[in-house]
Amino acid sequence: MSEPLDFTRYPLTGRFLAGRARHLMTSSQERRLEEMVAETRTLATGERIIARGDVCDNSTMLIEGFMLRSLETGGKRHAVSFHVPGDFVDLHCFALKRLDHNIDCVGPTTIGLVPHRSLKQAMAEDADLGRLLWFSTLLDAAMHRQWIMKLEQLTVPRRIANIVAEIWRRLEMVGLADDGGFDTPLTQTNFAEMCGSTPIHANRAVGKLRNLGIADFRRGRIDIPSREELENYADFEPDYLYGDGDLYLRA
Repeated sequence: MSEPLDFTRYPLTGRFLAGRARHLMTSSQERRLEEMVAETRTLATGERIIARGDVCDNSTMLIEGFMLRSLETGGKRHAVSFHVPGDFVDLHCFALKRLDHNIDCVGPTTIGLVPHRSLKQAMAEDADLGRLLWFSTLLDAAMHRQWIMKLEQLTVPRRIANIVAEIWRRLEMVGLADDGGFDTPLTQTNFAEMCGSTPIHANRAVGKLRNLGIADFRRGRIDIPSREELENYADFEPDYLYGDGDLYLRA
């Protein structure tokens, strides 16, 4: 179920849960969340906002740009999730205090820092807002489960197609995609990291998707001629994103 997209009133947090559960937030909750952002920062591509084991006193609202959550082993990075504007990227560290993974910027990025003391107070005073914050972390878990399953089930071209289909849907929810695709700084190396492949195999997979007319990867842009063909090829079902569909949260 689509929601009106108006991010001018809350430019820092207006995309939080857009297309999913934003309609369940009251105006006072929206205002409170916006006021909880204590500081904004602009970061360059490749900057790491949190390294494994760092002590966290703030959680990060992604305002502009993209981020990868990753693990490193043997000198190789393995991306385990991808974040778009509106994501509360590291809300997990409110409870964990130290993360077991890294979070890196992909392209120029703007973030908002929300102190944990503000989160603690908000959750103590507003159980419904606390539940929505919890819901956002559970969305991360739902997407992670899908990535694990598709990594096992699909070939590399179909894995990449599945990731593209997911990102397209998520960017649409926050008003950052169009009917023909979306802009993104993701590289073939990033796709290799996300689908458990090598850059060489990812390059071949991208070429296959282009030759099949499924998706055309250009510098900074992915063009998609047909959503139906992309999602069929990728074996993609969007219900786990909790947007349109049976799992959508109704008031």
